[in-house]
Amino acid sequence: MKLFLIIIAIIIILILAIYVNHRIRLIKEAKFLSPLGEIVQVDGNNLSVYTEGDGETTLIFMSGAGTSSPILDFKSLYSCLSDKYKIAVVEKFGYGFSDVVDKSRDIDSMLEDTIAALTAAGLNAPYVLCPHSMSGLEALYWAQKYPDEVSAIIGLDMAVPSYYENMQINLPLMRISSFAAKIGVTRLIPGISESDAIINGTLTDTEKEIYKAVFYSRTATVTMINECESVKANAKKVQDMGIPQVPMLLFISDGSGGTGFDKETWCRIPKEYIAQADNAKYIELDCPHYVHDYEYKKISENIIQFLLNQ
Repeated sequence: MKLFLIIIAIIIILILAIYVNHRIRLIKEAKFLSPLGEIVQVDGNNLSVYTEGDGETTLIFMSGAGTSSPILDFKSLYSCLSDKYKIAVVEKFGYGFSDVVDKSRDIDSMLEDTIAALTAAGLNAPYVLCPHSMSGLEALYWAQKYPDEVSAIIGLDMAVPSYYENMQINLPLMRISSFAAKIGVTRLIPGISESDAIINGTLTDTEKEIYKAVFYSRTATVTMINECESVKANAKKVQDMGIPQVPMLLFISDGSGGTGFDKETWCRIPKEYIAQADNAKYIELDCPHYVHDYEYKKISENIIQFLLNQ
């Protein structure tokens, strides 16, 4: 019993030390956490919206699940496009410089939050939607529910409903990860804050430090977990409404980089999905899931050509 108590005491001391170190580091990192875009009010909370460029066509970049800093994650790609188009990045609740809120993440709530944020930032539809990963569901639903607001969808290895039919979502593990992030355990994992955008993109040294600071304050947030908890129901709702008939260009990765699928399955599902569309095409890329951090030049060139032909 005495040995057991000693072990428990050591564990508690270690956790306290990790937590204190985390809080000290957060205070030091605060200097990097000035919002990069505009902060707007949606449902009484703060949402971050970043805009760049002033072209007639507006591209809306929509991040996938768990991407801590969407503004910086997409920077390598949208900086290749903002001389021709107006671009916008909405950081959903729980991400980037937006508030962490414990609220429903059903697809209607997420979509209405995004639309409200864009309106508050002075942007007007129609938009070209550029979703990555799980936000593909929101983009498809947007085109289904408000077809006049969506002129095209450019999928950055975006999710389609069929991906979620048999996907296993480990919510208990996510909650453990959330607790670990809150007390600072994630800081003990070498390289965990080195995102694809940091390693492969065009971020400056200062932007890399900002990304890391955001990561340690926006990892496995309760909002992100609520989003994952709702994803199967959201996918079913999108599936039941049929494929939207808007122009679509899908960039498809090789399935590596955290999708949980083998290459053949990952590439097959979106191809089958857009086969039902009247005006859709795809481009396969030999790179991991965060395609916009690897093939941003190729993607930007194809986006420009695709939009010229619409």
